[in-house]
Amino acid sequence: MALPRDLDTLLDALDPEATLVERHLWLVRLLDWMRGDRSSVSTTLERLQLLIERLETSAELRSRAQAWWLALLDGVDGTTLLADHGLAQRPVFLSEFINRLLQHVLPATPQTRDASELHTLLFPHDFDAAWLGRLDEETEQRLAAVLGLSLTGARPWRAALEESIACCVSQICAIGYAPELRLRMDNSAQQLQAYRELLVDFETLRRALQQRPLDAAALEQAVQAFKDRLDACRQAAASVYAHLDEHGISVDVVFRLRQLRERVLRCRLLLDTLLAPGAVGTGKLLAQLTLAGHNNRSLRALIASNSSLLAAKVTERSAETGEHYITRNRAEYADMLRKAAGGGALISVTTLMKFALLGLGLSAFWGGFAAGVNYALCFVLVQLLHWTVATKQPAMTAPAMAAKLKDLQAPGAVEDFVDEVSHLVRSQVAAVIGNLALVVPGVLLLCGAYWLTIGHAPLSVEKAGHVLHSLTLFGPTLFFAAFTGLLLFASSIVAGWTENWFVLQRLDSALRYHPRVTAVLGVARADRWASWLRHNISGLAANISLGFMLGLVPAFAAFFGLGLDVRHVTLSAGQLSAAAVTLGPDVLKLPLFWWCVLSILLVGVLNVAVSFFFAFRLALRAHNVTGLDRARLYRAIRTRARQTPLSFFWPPRETPVVEPLRHG
Repeated sequence: MALPRDLDTLLDALDPEATLVERHLWLVRLLDWMRGDRSSVSTTLERLQLLIERLETSAELRSRAQAWWLALLDGVDGTTLLADHGLAQRPVFLSEFINRLLQHVLPATPQTRDASELHTLLFPHDFDAAWLGRLDEETEQRLAAVLGLSLTGARPWRAALEESIACCVSQICAIGYAPELRLRMDNSAQQLQAYRELLVDFETLRRALQQRPLDAAALEQAVQAFKDRLDACRQAAASVYAHLDEHGISVDVVFRLRQLRERVLRCRLLLDTLLAPGAVGTGKLLAQLTLAGHNNRSLRALIASNSSLLAAKVTERSAETGEHYITRNRAEYADMLRKAAGGGALISVTTLMKFALLGLGLSAFWGGFAAGVNYALCFVLVQLLHWTVATKQPAMTAPAMAAKLKDLQAPGAVEDFVDEVSHLVRSQVAAVIGNLALVVPGVLLLCGAYWLTIGHAPLSVEKAGHVLHSLTLFGPTLFFAAFTGLLLFASSIVAGWTENWFVLQRLDSALRYHPRVTAVLGVARADRWASWLRHNISGLAANISLGFMLGLVPAFAAFFGLGLDVRHVTLSAGQLSAAAVTLGPDVLKLPLFWWCVLSILLVGVLNVAVSFFFAFRLALRAHNVTGLDRARLYRAIRTRARQTPLSFFWPPRETPVVEPLRHG
């Protein structure tokens, strides 16, 4: 293969006396030449072989390269690369998030002594990790020889590895002793012993490495003791997860736990490289550092890795709530109809209150805020009266459904899941029917009472016409309905997060035992309030957040010129009923009215479906449910729909249990 012309130019420019910036820029250009267009790992490795061969055949060039290499090592702090590269540099989640955001925005400079920053400039692509990981032992040994790593150049490299392990050990101990973790460990006195002894074991290992002549048996014993102690530190930190599961998830605590785990793994990786003969394993070390660095720059990876436990806890709490919304027999079905009817009756009042607030002529923000207060009060009152709003259920029931998919391979699991689907669908049907069955007559009665009292309908003819045109199927109504489903899902996330925060901060305990609270409320009343809030905080958060989102999101969207609005099936049905009262019986002759009726039915479908879809997807990820045989599930659901279609709308008659006759 002909020698690439650019390599000669690069090697001619190799200058051991160059400044720090010039050395770094030369290395950047060399690696750019090796990568080429990043189309082939083999081509990059072949170019590396050409570089090695050129250095092997020229003593003068090899001497310059070795002097240049020593100057490079003296000019940078290798510990930042080996110990810290790819690991979070901030102690809390928010600080690390801001740091990564700045890394994406601000350019880096080659004028640096930080080997971690230099590594990011040198290996900016995932392609670099691919070709570094493909380096074989022979290539590593040849490269080490031409750079003088087998002679004096090996000492600073090994010293950097030892110092980096020491840095990781100190970081592990610092994280382990942090009060956020220490107070949550099981048998903390015994668990902390592992962190105290880790420092001792590392010093023993360091002395064994530096002993001359080298005692292989003592070194092996020190290495094994150090690795065992690292495992003990990981197990001690793992005990914190049990506390988080019971007392609430903290993203910052999870962030620290992941930091500790990653530094333990980095210690083992550096130790393996240090113990390897010559430069064996250096390529794989650099490849892993490259991948870690790329992952450490990712905002998405930071959020996903540290919020997974919180998502699991949020969906778990939603699943507990969602079980109460699923009806499995006729008695529960009738109870759902009754609760939904109560919710529809109350929403009829809320609908007319919305029109009254619009008549005040408030500004966009305060009009949206007033509407949010109106909705929030309605939803909270529905909760306090133990009624229900149909569209709030899917986001709560979806996690309960996802939990059923964990053991899908068990005998009868598919049939059980289809049973749950039928239970869920008819529960939603009952809730929607119950809401609509009373919101429509409720609005008609209230409008009639208003007409008899005031002498005219609550809505003007102009406003009634606007309602019909805003709800027609030939417009953005269905898009707005899907957007409302997204808000319904968001309210369930707020609910789960708020409940987790309430438990994490131990507010129920504070309300129950705080001296000032008990002095004002009394011990018995404080205990009742604490218990009531513990069981209802999720519902309150969901209802209040949903109310304000329905009221304020359109106002904020209008400020930015987005034109977004909300379409809630029960509220829309109430608005259409109020418009019909103003327009009179002739409205039934208008095609526009019937298009609005059809639109409201589809609004209900989209409210429920979109909310359920997002909640179900989140629950599947949180429960780590993967590899679903969707075709098998869909086939089973279609079979049930063909055989017993009414089971999705009406609960089947319960089969009485016949007890065997007893002969006396």
